[in-house]
Amino acid sequence: MKQSLSLPLASLAAIALAGCSTFSNTKPAMTTEAIMEEGFKGKTSLAARLGENTASEADKMRMVYLTQQLALNQPTKGDKASWQEKTARLNRAAVALADKLPDSIEAWRAAVDCKACHSVHKPD
Repeated sequence: MKQSLSLPLASLAAIALAGCSTFSNTKPAMTTEAIMEEGFKGKTSLAARLGENTASEADKMRMVYLTQQLALNQPTKGDKASWQEKTARLNRAAVALADKLPDSIEAWRAAVDCKACHSVHKPD
């Protein structure tokens, strides 16, 4: 019997993100504002659909990408270490959803704490 060594696609994306600090010259393809608009704004946003468990598999993969892009951006305000911790947490939660890991919806809901991030990183 042949054993597969493949990882789910989202896990590979997380592994790539884990090395982002090594690639500090990597420029994001999207701005923080564009990511917030596409993924997090509104009651029917992609983030909301993920938290309600109504998102498609394509939606989950898109959020993995969006959270990777968010992590590549620099905070416009506040501490860089805080930014990295918060964006990495979001990305790990998105990857867990895409990989269908147990308790991933709860982890996503906990990671999506708009006020906690906005209070320290959103410009006035």
